Amino acid sequence: MLGNYFYHSTVRKSVIAFGTLFNNISIQHTNDATGEVISKIKVPIAYGPIQKFLARVEQQPNFDRNAAITLPRMSFEIVNYKYDASRKTAPITKFCLLTPTEKTKIKKVFMPTPYTIGFRLSFAAKIQDDSLQILEQILPHFQPSYKVSINMLEDAEEIKDIPITLTNITFRDEYEGDFTERRAIVYELDFDLKTFFYSEVPTDESGGIIKKVKIDYASAIRAPREQRYVVTPAAVKDYNQDQTQSLAANLDMNKTLLEVTTNTGLTVGRYIQIGDEVLRINEVNGTNVLVSRAQYGSTMREHYQGDSINQITIQDDALIEIGDDFGFNETRTFYQDGKVYSSSQGIDV
Repeated sequence: MLGNYFYHSTVRKSVIAFGTLFNNISIQHTNDATGEVISKIKVPIAYGPIQKFLARVEQQPNFDRNAAITLPRMSFEIVNYKYDASRKTAPITKFCLLTPTEKTKIKKVFMPTPYTIGFRLSFAAKIQDDSLQILEQILPHFQPSYKVSINMLEDAEEIKDIPITLTNITFRDEYEGDFTERRAIVYELDFDLKTFFYSEVPTDESGGIIKKVKIDYASAIRAPREQRYVVTPAAVKDYNQDQTQSLAANLDMNKTLLEVTTNTGLTVGRYIQIGDEVLRINEVNGTNVLVSRAQYGSTMREHYQGDSINQITIQDDALIEIGDDFGFNETRTFYQDGKVYSSSQGIDV
């Protein structure tokens, strides 16, 4: 189980995603009499406990200066890890992972392990109004969760929406010396980030999309096949942009009769695509073609003279990529030759 090296940077990605949510918060100081903005300050944020920054700020070159002059500032840290049994799946279950560089290749990976990472966001200010400005820029976005999209695996398109839930808010007053020293108001917000930890992604286990299913029917076990049913994927859109025809006249919305420059290759029952609309050919009469509009879930649109017509053919079937929608081509063949299919030879014998 343990031994093969892998590292998916799950915690690192979670820290970056969480910290990025709060890296653009600012406060304003205004003139109470005129309402004029006197200053606008972007609140700095860094990873680490707030107590560390109250004691000594890393960016401050002069360590004799009072740390309170750097307020307000924000910090965040991980406070706990918890296994989340409510999101557990069967540990031996695998899912298919798409390889971005090879759209026809997949890898089988064990389902990830769900964990909740506890984060604590802290911010400190010298005056209450500064802290309230920060607080009010955060709370409206968490009701009580906010989702961020994270690519969980670097070499695959495994993007998940990760919820970050606000669970608790506390605040306190702290002083950097005795009670005569300057005041620091500290707020602490606790969050739960529900992430997943992935195991090793195999480098040598890959396969392609299933392109063909064949079933033989017989009246008894080991008897010669009597009927063969074959199904293959059928493309529901054009891939190769063959542009074999073009429109000879405009095609308005809801019209089903189109005029083409040539009817070469246009047969009843075949599908064509104009723009992003798919149409089914119902009748061909010279250069006039009767069609059904908006097939395969496409949207009916207006088309214009000269627009290219792409035929959806068997060549497009071979170009279907993993994740694309597709239909089915079905064939049934009946036999009386007494043969059976040999899986070792790949032929009927």
